[in-house]
Amino acid sequence: MYQVILLTGQNTYERARWEQVDDLVEHNGTSYSLRAGPRQPLPTDHEWDPVAVYAPEEITEEEFQDWYAAQRSQVEELQLHY
Repeated sequence: MYQVILLTGQNTYERARWEQVDDLVEHNGTSYSLRAGPRQPLPTDHEWDPVAVYAPEEITEEEFQDWYAAQRSQVEELQLHY
């Protein structure tokens, strides 16, 4: 299984668990592209599945980086070490 983070806006996200990750997916009528991962987090106090981060296909890499940074403090998976 994969832990999936879908960045749906600069300050909004959805969390999901998927059996596979693809480069491009449709979710709730929006096309999302894989922007980070999947990567296996280093061990912590519990076991983690590999984490993959998606963002809408139409945003630029710079916008993705801004969204990622803006949400890092509120999304636990984005704070993990890899």
